[in-house]
Amino acid sequence: ELLEFPCDHIFKAFGPNDTDGRFVAAVRAAVGEKGTGPLDALKVKTSGEGTYVCVSAQAPLLNFDQLKSIYAALQRVEGLRYLL
Repeated sequence: ELLEFPCDHIFKAFGPNDTDGRFVAAVRAAVGEKGTGPLDALKVKTSGEGTYVCVSAQAPLLNFDQLKSIYAALQRVEGLRYLL
């Protein structure tokens, strides 16, 4: 009841700062695969020690089921440490 659909939602996934960008690409694919359109924003922030990255992806959502399916897809991303 806190969200009113349709809406934009920001997903944040924390994982390894791999040199080939696999984690960032996997997060982009997970959100894009279940989304209703192109990602409005994708931001990557590296941790202070450079070990981890936080990937923030803003995506348009039509309903709660879509929100749940994106979170489920993100939980399957290899290397995921934390998800908001």
